[in-house]
Amino acid sequence: MVNAIDAIAKKVALYHKEYIFQPSSNTEEENINFQRIMINSTNQRKNVLYSTSFILLILKLSLINAFLTTRQIPTTFKTVSTTQNNIQKNYFSLSSTTNPEETKRLPLCKGSYVAIVTPFTSTGSVDLDAMRKLLKYHLDGGTDGICVLGTTGESATLSMSEREAVLKVTVEEVKGKIPILVGTGTINPEDVKIQTIQAMDLGADAAMVVTPYYVKPPQRGLVKFFNTIADLGMPIVLYNVPGRTACDLVPETIAICAQHENIIGVKEATGDLDRVSKIRSLCGDDLLLFSGDDSTETEFVLLGGDGCISVTANVAPSAMHEMITSALNGNADVARTQNEKLKLLHKNLFIEPSPMPVKWALQRLGLINPDFCRLPLDVLDEKYYPDIENALSAADLI
Repeated sequence: MVNAIDAIAKKVALYHKEYIFQPSSNTEEENINFQRIMINSTNQRKNVLYSTSFILLILKLSLINAFLTTRQIPTTFKTVSTTQNNIQKNYFSLSSTTNPEETKRLPLCKGSYVAIVTPFTSTGSVDLDAMRKLLKYHLDGGTDGICVLGTTGESATLSMSEREAVLKVTVEEVKGKIPILVGTGTINPEDVKIQTIQAMDLGADAAMVVTPYYVKPPQRGLVKFFNTIADLGMPIVLYNVPGRTACDLVPETIAICAQHENIIGVKEATGDLDRVSKIRSLCGDDLLLFSGDDSTETEFVLLGGDGCISVTANVAPSAMHEMITSALNGNADVARTQNEKLKLLHKNLFIEPSPMPVKWALQRLGLINPDFCRLPLDVLDEKYYPDIENALSAADLI
C-alpha cells in the first residue's frame, strides 16, 4: 500500500513537469498574454501538486503508524510494580530473572558498616573481580554490614547497568551473611525511585537516601521527599551530610520522617555529637542511629548511637568492628584505646576528597590496583603518600 502511494506521488510530479503550454502566436502582445496565462496556470498546478503530495504523505504516515502499533516489538526493559501506591517504573536490566531467595531481606543490625569503594580498572571500567576481593576481605574481617554505591563508591558516576553489575556481585558474595545497604539518593525523586526499585529487585536489604544536594529544599519538602521514597516499600536509612549537600536534615524533621514504618535509620555525618541525644529523645530507641563521621564515631556510639558507616573500615575492617563492638557494649575505655591507633586513619583518609586517599591506601595494601577515580575526582597527589603510609603503619596495617 505504501509503495502504491509512492507511485501515485511520482505520477503527479511527472504530470507537473511534462504539462507545459506552448505559445500559439508570435506577436509580442500575444506572447505577453501567454506568459501571464502560463504563470497563473503554473501556480495553480503547483498548489494542486503540494496539496496532493501533503495528503499522500499523511496517508503514508498513518499506514506506517498503524503497522507499528499493531506489531509486537520485543523490548529489553523490565517493568517493576509496587503495591504500596501502584507506581510502575521501567529501567534497563541486565538480568532476566530474580531468584526469590535473593529478595529475602536481612534486617539491618548495629555495628560497623563499611562505605565501600567501587574499584575501577586503569581504563575506568568497573573492576568486578576486585569488588569480589574487597567483599571477601570484609567478610573475613568481621565487617557488620556493607554500604555499597554511596558517595565513597562514586555512585554519581555510575550508569544503571554498572550499578546493577556491582549490586549483583555484592548480592552473590554477601547476601544473607551481612546486611546490604545501597545508596540510591540523588536530586530527582524519580531517579531515586528507579534506583531504589532496582536495589529492591536485585536483593538489597535497605536503601540509604541522601538529602537532595544543591537545591536546598525546605524541611517540609524533605519530609515529603523521604516519605515518597519510603512508600515504595523498601527499608530506608536517611543520610544527612550537610558538608556535601548544603542541606541539613534537622532532628525534628528526622523525628517526623521516622513515623513512617519503612524509615528505619539515619546516617548522621555532621560530626555534631549533641545530635545523638536530640535524635534519641525525639525518636526513641527504634530508629537505628549511625555515625557517618569517622573522627567522632567512637564517642557517637558511646553516647547512644548504634554504629557507623565508615570510610576507615575499607582498610581496617577488623579494628573498626572490634572498636565499635566495645563501644556498643559500653566498654568506653577499651573502645577509646582501640580507637587510638585508628585516629590517624580517620584524619588522613580525608587529606584530599574521599575516596581518593582510601583508594590509594587500598592499593598500597594490595587490595585494588590501580587507585583510579572517575572524573571530576583524580588519583591522590603523590605528596600525600607518606601521610597515608604513616596512618596505615599506626594502625598496624603495614
